[in-house]
Amino acid sequence: MMDLGQTPTTSQPATSDQWDLDGDTLHEECGVFGIYDASDASALTALGLHALQHRGQEAAGIATYDGAHFHLERRFGLVGDNFSDAATMERLKGRAAIGHARYSTAGGAALRNVQPLFAELDGGGIAVAHNGQFTNAMTLRRSLIKRGAIFQSTSDSEVVLQLIAKSRESSIIDRFIDAIRQMEGGYALVALTRKKLIGARDPLGIRPLVLGDLDGAPVLASETCALDMIGAKFVREVENGEVVVCSEEGVKSYRPFPKQPPRLDIFEYIYFSRPDSVIAGRSVYDVRKAMGQELAKENPIDADVIVPIPDSGVPAAVGYAQETGIPFELGIIRNHYVGRTFIEPTQQIRALGVRLKHSANRSVVEGKRIVLVDDSLVRGTTASKIVAMMRDIGGAAEVHLLLASPPITHSDYYGIDTPERENLLAAQYDLEGMRKYIGADSLGFISIDGIYRACGYEGRNNDKPQFTDHCFTGDYPTPLLDVTENNKTTALLVESD
Repeated sequence: MMDLGQTPTTSQPATSDQWDLDGDTLHEECGVFGIYDASDASALTALGLHALQHRGQEAAGIATYDGAHFHLERRFGLVGDNFSDAATMERLKGRAAIGHARYSTAGGAALRNVQPLFAELDGGGIAVAHNGQFTNAMTLRRSLIKRGAIFQSTSDSEVVLQLIAKSRESSIIDRFIDAIRQMEGGYALVALTRKKLIGARDPLGIRPLVLGDLDGAPVLASETCALDMIGAKFVREVENGEVVVCSEEGVKSYRPFPKQPPRLDIFEYIYFSRPDSVIAGRSVYDVRKAMGQELAKENPIDADVIVPIPDSGVPAAVGYAQETGIPFELGIIRNHYVGRTFIEPTQQIRALGVRLKHSANRSVVEGKRIVLVDDSLVRGTTASKIVAMMRDIGGAAEVHLLLASPPITHSDYYGIDTPERENLLAAQYDLEGMRKYIGADSLGFISIDGIYRACGYEGRNNDKPQFTDHCFTGDYPTPLLDVTENNKTTALLVESD
């Protein structure tokens, strides 16, 4: 039996205007968490999701199993706003739980798409949550519908549930493996049954997943920072193409896919993961600082002060300053409370642009030649406003902009919400055209090889790339069966028989 809890219907998802007045950022993907056989499993899951909040602020959900019943709570908004009151946590009974922090990519913003998703199966129920995107989800959805499946959401996760339900395999693990073998794309997935916590990573390891231990209780999480939050020990990375099953018998590993070299999404290091996380054995903070050092080697500028665009540009700016010896200063002060603005973003408010989020620190930049450092450049609208703000309000003498990633020229289809390709600045202009659009005195990017050097390699192996870097190169690592260049997932135009 499933207890749906008291899921509010009055709450509404934050609109893109509320979260991002300029629409000029790479939105986070999602974060997943799971724990098996632990007291206070729901509270620990809420804490783990809180640590993963940077991966998705639109909605969150937790599913638990108490030995007799599943319980599910799904809410719009932040984890701390929804999973901190005693009444909610009391409903989430049980010693096993999975959770999800969400930013919508495929599926859209609707309560029916908030994860985890749950389904009753013969032999028991199953709850599923995932980070990433299945590039053949619509093809599979059409096939399932022809076979009589009825969908209640537009989330990729429900495709997994339907495939499990339709599988002719006998055990739940075999049915789960049968389902993910049919999926293409990048994903980290957690599932909860009556007797098992399951984790899976796509065959290339595009999306991250780690295994931890909390006093004998297995833990699965998108990042190590979630393990740190609850005091769990890091055990190891879930490997690419691996399925791990946690039960009373311990932790078992399955390898349902042919072995191939991993290709983690390079953006986990550039932007998405929290700086205090460790991904594939590398400190995210150290890699970002090394990216700044490589950026300094490739783009030396005679300047007075290095200024990060907070918060994402801070580690790279530290690395740039250390490499060049130019002072690092907080020339931009970020307003951390603009996420859910207290006023409706009318045209007049939009005109204020980045000033709602960033303020020029005039005492630092006035009369100075400054180097602004950020992680990436998407549409360029925010960057142009920051450059103008540093001149007009900050009084900077020169404003140079450097990015600790190569130019983003292609859309993402593995769970990152990127703009349509024609709206990516680097897909429209050459370097000089971008500089003029932004209004900076100079503009520079780190090279592809520089990114790889920051990660400890000599450069990009063009024959067998160590990461997936498709946003820079167009080298997509999997078939794109259901996607178009406008970055929308669409059904294949195939007439029914």
